[in-house]
Amino acid sequence: MHHIAIIGSGPAGYYTAEAAQKQWGDDVRVDIFDCLPVPYGLIRTGVAPDHQSIKGVSKRYEAVALSENVRFIGNVMIGRDVSIAELQELYDAVVLATGAPHDKKLGLPGEDLQNVHGSAAFVGWYNGHPQFAALDPDLGGNTAVVIGNGNVALDVARILAKTRAEFAGADIVAHALDMLDTSKLSRIVILGRRGPHQIAMTPKELGELTHLSRACPRVDPADLPAEEEDAFLEPGQRKSVTHLRSFAAIPESHRDDKPIDIEFDFFAAPRAILGESRVEGVEVERTELKDGRAVGTGETYTIPASLVVACIGYQTSPIPGVPFDEAAGRFANDEGRILDGLYCVGWARRGPSGTIGTNRPDGFGVVEKIAEDAASGVIAQGSGGGPAGFDKLAAQRGLKVVEFHDWKKIEEAEVARARDDAPREKFVSVDHMIEAAGKA
Repeated sequence: MHHIAIIGSGPAGYYTAEAAQKQWGDDVRVDIFDCLPVPYGLIRTGVAPDHQSIKGVSKRYEAVALSENVRFIGNVMIGRDVSIAELQELYDAVVLATGAPHDKKLGLPGEDLQNVHGSAAFVGWYNGHPQFAALDPDLGGNTAVVIGNGNVALDVARILAKTRAEFAGADIVAHALDMLDTSKLSRIVILGRRGPHQIAMTPKELGELTHLSRACPRVDPADLPAEEEDAFLEPGQRKSVTHLRSFAAIPESHRDDKPIDIEFDFFAAPRAILGESRVEGVEVERTELKDGRAVGTGETYTIPASLVVACIGYQTSPIPGVPFDEAAGRFANDEGRILDGLYCVGWARRGPSGTIGTNRPDGFGVVEKIAEDAASGVIAQGSGGGPAGFDKLAAQRGLKVVEFHDWKKIEEAEVARARDDAPREKFVSVDHMIEAAGKA
């Protein structure tokens, strides 16, 4: 019998559990740990609340979770409740699927001013992550600056621009919806260091901007390269640039009908966040491309801003005793292997890149390595007590473990308390989750 512990219940964690089932069938027992009492990681707290179709992938993970040889173990924090070393003694292999839950720093003067937020915190706020539910951003000013040229920047801009009615069917949490409903923003500026041909935005997400009831996207035609150069782009990138060209062609008469502008400011690198105690503006340097890199020209200007959201990427949380690559912001590993019996997968392995589906081959790849190490004798099989051993440890320490049937009680309560036009109203407090699970 193989005993596997997976730390993290997001896509990478569940794809790894699925891979273990396919590798060993009934001869494996998998425990999936999470510090929260609820599963699914970024599917619950990272994917935009108005993208419910994407969240539907959780049904696949639920099928894995309901298998007899896979357990969800929520409300257990690694490092506080149990150590990696203790898990290594209990399980044949420990797989870190912790994702990259923390924002990369801008590294700019003024980034610690009030109302400057990273996207992990801001997205967590409107998605109801307990760590960020109390963020309380100020939306009473005129201009928001969103730093970044990926889909997360688009998500943030779109959420800031939507009306209450446009959130019908979304699971945005009530505290965020109420605050967005009273927002005074009339200008949202998306800053990108490079140009339209270098964006990491996908066509679907760009296309959504054209359907907003009170906001209109703007692109300066002067920022667009010659149209014939689009032929050298990959098909998806070419579709994205086609959207940008259509934004640039929107007549002023149409723009006047909508009170919010979403401006794409290309070839623009932030150099400082300005203000006394809270943000008042962003100092920007105009850039140009040299060998594909954005190089400053020395020309600077200031964008007045009352809110800044930095969408420049994420990094993994270090764990004591686990080798960590500070420069890359992920665990130090060799194609998923960290140490004998210790592995990592997903963003914890490769950094925050790829789509949700990218984690599936990643999970299968790391299970193959576990199987190789088991076959060669690098790791033992079923000798440490596995799930039964953890249960004994949890009982000794009085841990309030939340299993999958407990999560289903939480889910049922969230559905019951939902607004008429929403699929659920998430609990944003761990204590309330525990209470709904009947574990208080």
